Amino acid sequence: MSKYEKAKERIRQKPKDYTYTEAKYLLGKMGFIEWSKGRTSGSRVGFFREADKTTILLHKPHPEDIMDRGAVGDLVDYLKGIGEL
Repeated sequence: MSKYEKAKERIRQKPKDYTYTEAKYLLGKMGFIEWSKGRTSGSRVGFFREADKTTILLHKPHPEDIMDRGAVGDLVDYLKGIGEL
């Protein structure tokens, strides 16, 4: 099993300790590019995929890297909805 496949399997399980770094890696492998919405965006970060013009907005956690469980669940649901999981 490849690192990418392992990353997909891990997020499907919605772990308590899922990190923003892991999400960034996974989305990058799916063709998404991270972009900051500017100075006033705070911790909101967008991911955009040119191929199908898909956008995902996430909250970048701070000071820790661990994402909120609700955010992980929402990301899983979104990725399933667009056929990536």
